[in-house]
Amino acid sequence: MGLTGSYNFPLGDDAGVAVIAHAFHRGVTFFDTSDFYGPHTNETLLGKELKQLPREQVQVATKFGIQLYEYGAGTGAVCGRPEYVRACCEASLRRLGVDHIDLYYQHRIRLFLILFIA
Repeated sequence: MGLTGSYNFPLGDDAGVAVIAHAFHRGVTFFDTSDFYGPHTNETLLGKELKQLPREQVQVATKFGIQLYEYGAGTGAVCGRPEYVRACCEASLRRLGVDHIDLYYQHRIRLFLILFIA
C-alpha cells in the first residue's frame, strides 16, 4: 500500500485516508504497509482510518527490516536482530493505533547470510 511516495507521488493525509476508506467500502479488507513507506507515514495514515473501521473486519499487515535505502544507488541496509524487530513492532503498533498486527514480516532479508548458513 504505497500512499506516501515510495512507489508513486505521495498523497496528502486527507486523500490517503479517503483512498483507504474507499477501498474498504469496495470490499478490500487486507491492508499491507511498512514502516519504511513514508517513512512511517503510511502506517500513520492507515492508523487514522482504522479508527473509523470495524477492526474485526480488517486484516493489517506491516513490514520491518529496512534501515536505510538509497533509491538512486539501489543499495540499502536491512536488519532482523530481535531487539530491532521488537522496537519496530512496538513503534508500528503505536503508529497504527492497534493492539495487534495480523501479519508482521521482514521487508527484506540478508540473503548472503542464508546462503552462507545453508
